[in-house]
Amino acid sequence: MLMSTRSKVCKMTEKKGERMQIIFKTGDKAVYPAHGVGEVLGIENREILGTKQDVYVLKILDNGMKIMIPTDKVDSVGLRSVIPRNKVKDVYKVLREKGVAVKSQTWNRRYREYMEKIKTGSIFDIAEVLRDLYLLKFDKDLSFGERKMLDTARNLLIKEISIAKNVKEKVIERELEKIFN
Repeated sequence: MLMSTRSKVCKMTEKKGERMQIIFKTGDKAVYPAHGVGEVLGIENREILGTKQDVYVLKILDNGMKIMIPTDKVDSVGLRSVIPRNKVKDVYKVLREKGVAVKSQTWNRRYREYMEKIKTGSIFDIAEVLRDLYLLKFDKDLSFGERKMLDTARNLLIKEISIAKNVKEKVIERELEKIFN
């Protein structure tokens, strides 16, 4: 049963290398690693492995998938808040770095390394993946997996930045095109 009156959702975020607890309310946006931005629908009390516990109900905005996260597992799954608007410029700074040498690894090794970065849920790691794949794309053809990952990283960034800046996704798409063209 969804308990809208219990609208507190706790989560951990990083601040200068230390952990800091943040409280979410029902309706807030949160980022679930590798899936993107979701809306906190509320908290349900569920029985998991014979123990009653609260779970966060998160609806992923891109595909409507609902995810339930035990409240005591938020840190381990990497759930975090959407970056504040003033951090978008730092993400763009990562994207603009052109002096970065993309490692000359096999595509599958690069793929695994980039997938690990995406799974962290860090918008800065995702920006690095997008930047590196765009740079690599100009040097050689990307593998199917790398092209798919480029699209994933791009979509994750567009969604979160559009929410952070409170603008339409098309605006962010144009901003990214300017950075990479």
